[in-house]
Amino acid sequence: METLMSVFQVSLGVALVIGLVLLLLYRYIQDSTQTQHTILRNYPVVGHLRYFFEQLGEYFRQYFFLGDREEMPFNRATRGWVYRLAKNEGGIIGFGSTYSLHEPGALIFVNARFPVLDEDRVNTPPLILGNGFCDKPFTARSIVNVSGMSFGAISAPAVQALSRGAAQAGCWMSTGEGGLSPYHLEGNCDVILQIGTAKYGVRDSQGLLSEARLRELAAIESVRAFEIKLSQGAKPGKGGVLPAAKVTAEIARIRGIPQGVDSISPNRHPEVSNVEQLLDRIALIRDVTGKPVGIKTALGGWHFMNDLCEAILRRGIAAAPDFIAIDGGEGGSGAAPQALADHVALSIDEALPRAVDSLIEAGLRERVKVIAAGKLVTSARAAWALSAGADFVNTARGFMFSLGCIQALRCHSNSCPTGITTHNPKLHRGLDVADKAARVANYCLNMNQEIDMIAHSCGLRHAREFRREHTRIVQPNGQSTALNMLYPYPVARTA
Repeated sequence: METLMSVFQVSLGVALVIGLVLLLLYRYIQDSTQTQHTILRNYPVVGHLRYFFEQLGEYFRQYFFLGDREEMPFNRATRGWVYRLAKNEGGIIGFGSTYSLHEPGALIFVNARFPVLDEDRVNTPPLILGNGFCDKPFTARSIVNVSGMSFGAISAPAVQALSRGAAQAGCWMSTGEGGLSPYHLEGNCDVILQIGTAKYGVRDSQGLLSEARLRELAAIESVRAFEIKLSQGAKPGKGGVLPAAKVTAEIARIRGIPQGVDSISPNRHPEVSNVEQLLDRIALIRDVTGKPVGIKTALGGWHFMNDLCEAILRRGIAAAPDFIAIDGGEGGSGAAPQALADHVALSIDEALPRAVDSLIEAGLRERVKVIAAGKLVTSARAAWALSAGADFVNTARGFMFSLGCIQALRCHSNSCPTGITTHNPKLHRGLDVADKAARVANYCLNMNQEIDMIAHSCGLRHAREFRREHTRIVQPNGQSTALNMLYPYPVARTA
């Protein structure tokens, strides 16, 4: 018996060796005769090591080679900050900061000689969207809110966790352009329903905006407002992109599109080609729904805001959007063409103060609330946005980090290892909805708390008292300049 076992083992070993040799020979012949890859043609078999290490390179660099402040789009120090807030561990560090106060663009807040005492602090007041201009205005309580991420771009468990966490924290959640799903409503949080260029979730059988569907959605109490998406920071001038592999039967039903086919939105609303038509569309949706209506856009210059304000003044302030969400060119939580993501639209650092200036000049600043987005994932960046003139801050990737995102850069591939941007049920297993909902709430609440902490350090009673003079930006010469010197407050025009 032992002899037979020995013979079998030897035979198996020989078979495996022969199989391996044949496999290598097959690969050698295949590589040396193909014409697509020069490296493989010149270095058959071993050339595969080059592609293997190239594929793993971004992950090795992330953990072994890059410093805490070097990685893009978010470095390890920033991600660690968000993770600590989400885990409720506090943003405490030891032995000093690795943040360089001498690098151009560094943020410095002007601390007061006599900071606000605890007993003099007040809670940051809520703001009302659409107050006096629609039947059901929306009282928004949180400065920090969940930016638009469509069900489709992110998974059902991710949407569930965001919805529950947003409800616990008292912030709103934007649906993104993919329409309203049951998962958005599960936590009973405040929802801003985004209307994208393809009208997903609010379209009729011809793909046009359905007033009947708008009324149906507006009747849902937790749907507090509607947002017309003109463009987004990741891909201005191009509609949303959802690869066919992520268009499941459920997503297709919610969006009103075919299953298993690339879902590509038009690059703009076909019926909106100028600011007059945009204001017409805002008025229509507000009249049909009775709820606040705003717009979301990335900016490439000053003409759009100036033209919009001029049109509003001609019609009267009732025609204005109730809010404007300004998305910086550095934004983007999903798939986007690199040419657009890298090079189109102004960064939030430039777009936000310019947009606010246009509203101030036109005397519309109190009428129109301003939301800022674009890599504003830390309390310092959010406090800068408030100083520049924003009323609220939206973040998508900040909340993705709170869900456990590790910046694997696979959002478009349906293979996200944390289950956030994939529809693979096996990968959903790691995303525990209850645990991640708590982290979403922690991140939001701690962000608001840290923003207030910075405000108190600046001598302010609450975060809505931030002004441009409270923030300084380091210039290329290493010296800082006050934000109100870089962007002086304009004078409102008189009638």
